[in-house]
Amino acid sequence: MVLEQSSEIREVTGLDQMEIDLIKSFLQGAVYCWIKNRKNEKFAARDLVGGENSNWEGTPLQKLYDKHISAGKDESSAIENAAKDLGWILKAVINTDRRTFKNTHEELVNKYIWTSGE
Repeated sequence: MVLEQSSEIREVTGLDQMEIDLIKSFLQGAVYCWIKNRKNEKFAARDLVGGENSNWEGTPLQKLYDKHISAGKDESSAIENAAKDLGWILKAVINTDRRTFKNTHEELVNKYIWTSGE
């Protein structure tokens, strides 16, 4: 299904389609895990793959960081830009999910919550 509110979704460039698809699948699993364990709580990308989950090595997400390092960015900028890319990809994943989500902008990030009406 789609986000309840109309919202811009940007395409992330610099990766091939297979890399994007792997990242989307990884994020889809993270979203489903969140919904199962924290059904009525909002989440942002950083809740799914930040904090204690911020080491992306060995996951498809590493390609986002590597893309920015290869472009000559320093570590801090690469992390920041990879996180922005990840946010756009997460938004696309949620927008194409069979479930409906509400989205808000809080604490400088997009947050989502499953409406559980399905």
